[in-house]
Amino acid sequence: MTTSLGEPNAAAIVCFLLFIALSLAITWWAARRTRSTEHFYAAGRSISGFQNGLALAGDYMSAASFLGIAGLVSLSGFDGLIYSIGFLVGWPVVLFLIAEPLRNLGKYTFADVVALRLRQAPVRVAAAAGSLAVVVFYLIAQMVGAGNLVRLLFGLDYSTAIVIVGAVMLAYVLFGGMLATTWVQIVKAVLLMAGAFILAMLVLARFHFNPLALFAAAADQYGAGVLGPGRLVSDPWDAVSLGLALMFGTAGLPHILMRFYTVPDSATARVSVNYATGFIGAFYLLTFILGFGAMVIVGQGPIRAIDPGGNMAAPLLAEVVGGHAFLGFIAAVAFATILAVVAGLTLAGAAALSHDLWVNVVRHGTATEHEQLRVARLSTVLLGVLSIALGVAFKGQNVAYMVGLAFAIAASANFPALVLSIFWRRFTTRAAQLSMFAGTASSLVLIALSPAIMVDLLKQPAAIMHLKNPGIISIPLSFAVAIATTLLWPEPESERRYLEVAERVHLGERTD
Repeated sequence: MTTSLGEPNAAAIVCFLLFIALSLAITWWAARRTRSTEHFYAAGRSISGFQNGLALAGDYMSAASFLGIAGLVSLSGFDGLIYSIGFLVGWPVVLFLIAEPLRNLGKYTFADVVALRLRQAPVRVAAAAGSLAVVVFYLIAQMVGAGNLVRLLFGLDYSTAIVIVGAVMLAYVLFGGMLATTWVQIVKAVLLMAGAFILAMLVLARFHFNPLALFAAAADQYGAGVLGPGRLVSDPWDAVSLGLALMFGTAGLPHILMRFYTVPDSATARVSVNYATGFIGAFYLLTFILGFGAMVIVGQGPIRAIDPGGNMAAPLLAEVVGGHAFLGFIAAVAFATILAVVAGLTLAGAAALSHDLWVNVVRHGTATEHEQLRVARLSTVLLGVLSIALGVAFKGQNVAYMVGLAFAIAASANFPALVLSIFWRRFTTRAAQLSMFAGTASSLVLIALSPAIMVDLLKQPAAIMHLKNPGIISIPLSFAVAIATTLLWPEPESERRYLEVAERVHLGERTD
């Protein structure tokens, strides 16, 4: 097939500029209201349940969701659905275990919760290390998707495209903080769901609105194997490992956990999770249609020719079924998706550096409001530069796969310590610290020894570890380290302070 991807697209350029103009207008409006750290990190705790539900969906439905999953399904068939299901099933864990306690116990980051009854410095250093590792891997995926998209639609060099995305993101995080990020995520969520729905309907219209006819056409072209498991994840242990990482990783993502501090109370936090789960579930059903639609209508050959990772399957499909103008709209939606998620990630990373490390470890909680804001904005710039460099280094990787690795780190480094600090009376400072370090280090080492790094990136003939995702090893290891350390080195003071945590989990912080 012939495509205009790789050449400047007038409709795409107009849509891009309109979205950037809108996001900058939101930033200008938010900057006038961002005068304190509470506004910068938590939007003044003024976001409603419905708004936060949309923002959560906008923050969660990343380049991996739209570009990556559609690409995986288009190249691998049914197995691509494992990412859709995995990304979704983590939300009940968030709803029933995390959302309410997090809002009642914390202030800006999940480390506030873990450190509440423990010694501050050791816990926050370990939590910041885990959070930054998650943020970095997540940023890689978003920047790779953004670079490919802008490169193909503007005809720019890949590195130039990465720099443009990083610069636009920095503009509204630096000046608008969480308030600007929230509203950009809301706008992006509405655009993304609308764009995916229209694209899915255009695909189904070619099959008389019968999904079974679409799947039958895929089986006719590529064999019945595309409708069954085994083409993407053939090792059962790999499948279980990926599933564990996606399910528990959702409850350990720092940029998602941070969103629960933007609402006024824990009841609103629960409501926002319900809304987010509905939006996200509906969207992931659509990505399955998009993936099979691209496989049948566009073809696997053209998809691989444009991008070996399959990340451009959805834009290619949009061009075939809707023409150049619709391609421009879908491209702008994908760009909005990436910018919103990168903003949320950068804000979460900046919070780890400034709030957890600088304010609570270096300054022992004595930093002024002005100093905290200055450090937060400097941290944002550092992360923006890092994201640009990593986006260039990891060119060609499938974005859904890279996000899967970020989920594995979150599930290993953050989730065990967060859950145990809330629900286990005997949990100790040393256990939290060693658990987070063990989860972070083991997941990073296993990823470095996996096919993703050794074969795909370093071009070695084989990897030391055959598992593509480390979750099945690193998650139990993190829990085991936490439990063993607690039993070997008890901490009476932390056990005594547990009553304060138990009360605040249900009632929130006292104001009297």
